[in-house]
Amino acid sequence: MSSAPISVPISVLGAGAFGTALATSFAAHAPVWLWGRNAEVMAQMQADRTCPRLPGVTLDPGLTCASDITALPASGPVLLAVPMQQLRAVTTRFADQLAHRTLVLCCKGIELSTGLRASEVLAQTLPEATLAVLTGPSFAADIARGLPTALTLACETADCAEELQEQLQAPHLRLYRTTDVTGAELGGAMKNVIAIACGAAIGAGLGDSARAALMTRGYAEMSRMAKALGASPATLAGLSGFGDLALTCTSEGSRNYRLGLAIGRGEDFDPAVTVEGAATAQATHALAQREGWDMPITEVVTGLVEQRLDVKTAMAQLLARPLKEETP
Repeated sequence: MSSAPISVPISVLGAGAFGTALATSFAAHAPVWLWGRNAEVMAQMQADRTCPRLPGVTLDPGLTCASDITALPASGPVLLAVPMQQLRAVTTRFADQLAHRTLVLCCKGIELSTGLRASEVLAQTLPEATLAVLTGPSFAADIARGLPTALTLACETADCAEELQEQLQAPHLRLYRTTDVTGAELGGAMKNVIAIACGAAIGAGLGDSARAALMTRGYAEMSRMAKALGASPATLAGLSGFGDLALTCTSEGSRNYRLGLAIGRGEDFDPAVTVEGAATAQATHALAQREGWDMPITEVVTGLVEQRLDVKTAMAQLLARPLKEETP
């Protein structure tokens, strides 16, 4: 990788914690434009250089915050950091501004209403766009604070990946490229489901051994699904799969893990907090039933988030499965 980043305009749609963290990181070496739908919040961020969702972080001077999509720079990559379940609505609404652009998906999940991955949604809403995926083990607070982070950048062509790899540099970010878009997306989506299961186990006091078992067999579930959809097992063994799984299943910095903790403890969870794993579990469970995939952890997580199962019943259901040889 070149040590000198290529300075092109970078746009980020979605001024949540993750989108803002990426935007302020890239702004150190390139002009960056950040869009959010709340005009009042964006005006305040532009004026006082702070983000409500990133306490203690000062936004880089090279970052412009705005709520007017018509001010979107005419060139450079556009990062889509909106929640997965809002991706179709946002890209449909702004199709005129985003058509024929290079779009980098930063959301992790599967669309509940269709069972489609993010790239498949964009193939329907913006078929002329060039698509890429940025994913991997990362918390917004770490990126915003300049802590070392490694991510996967997936594009269908090597040329696109190499160009974006040069453009999307920051001193503390290391991007590894791949052409396996499907694998990168599935790793980022499915690890959230397993994180809910792990949080529920810890919240219910089932112990670290139970969590280790869920992580391991959850990884096997992820790998089986990815293989069935044509992804490379090697991708799931990398940052976007194993790496992200390790992070989200072991840290309360993960909203999916925190939801699981609340379920395990019998506590309420703030419904205003976006938890991508809940919808992804439901969408994947429906897909697994249709395709005949064996995904028992996804099945019980779906029962937990739909409040049809409690943790004790869910664990008993997993432990009662037929004895078998361990396979990936």
